[in-house]
Amino acid sequence: MMPDDNDKIIRHKPIERINHWAVVICFLFTAISGLGFFFPSLNWFMNILGTPQLSRILHPFVGTAMFLLFVFMFFRYFHHNFINKEDIKWAKNIGKVLKNEEAGDVGQYNLGQKGVYWVVTICLLALVVTGVIMWRPYFADYFPIPVYRAAILIHSLSAIALIIMIVVHAYAAIWVKGSVRAMVEGWVTRGWARKHHPLWYRQLLEKEKQQKQEQEKNT
Repeated sequence: MMPDDNDKIIRHKPIERINHWAVVICFLFTAISGLGFFFPSLNWFMNILGTPQLSRILHPFVGTAMFLLFVFMFFRYFHHNFINKEDIKWAKNIGKVLKNEEAGDVGQYNLGQKGVYWVVTICLLALVVTGVIMWRPYFADYFPIPVYRAAILIHSLSAIALIIMIVVHAYAAIWVKGSVRAMVEGWVTRGWARKHHPLWYRQLLEKEKQQKQEQEKNT
């Protein structure tokens, strides 16, 4: 049964959802084509962008687009992702969390979500720097062979780490009922917010109270 509008809370605005799914699409293209480059048995993955030749040309361009889109996401969520004492409490009670029971006075994001944010940030920074070094025919010739080889290694390790982290992130979103809907439709129920992000829920209630008081003053 669908909740009524009074029970819905906006968690992600349209611009945030569009940006998120644009990053996801770019990630899928770059990850699948990149795996095709890295593993000979997966060479057929390079057809994801049309042909292997086209994939090699477009892979760095799509990767660059993913990074630029993520920059918007990084600054949008930056102030929500500082680790605090409640995150430590959340980590100490990870057993409860794995049973879908929240622990700690969690705000906008819990420690697991903050971990995804920072790991993805580090991986994408490593990927864009090493990607530029490896990018033929534009930049690769400006770097010595040892630097180029190191870039290939770091790029590959960062890509694998990013893929693993995104898989974990997707699994967690599916596992916690209501999370996927929040990123598709933008809303969660009040019960969901109260259970999984109690501090954020109280902040929303305080904001609603202040807005109501302002409306009363203006009437």
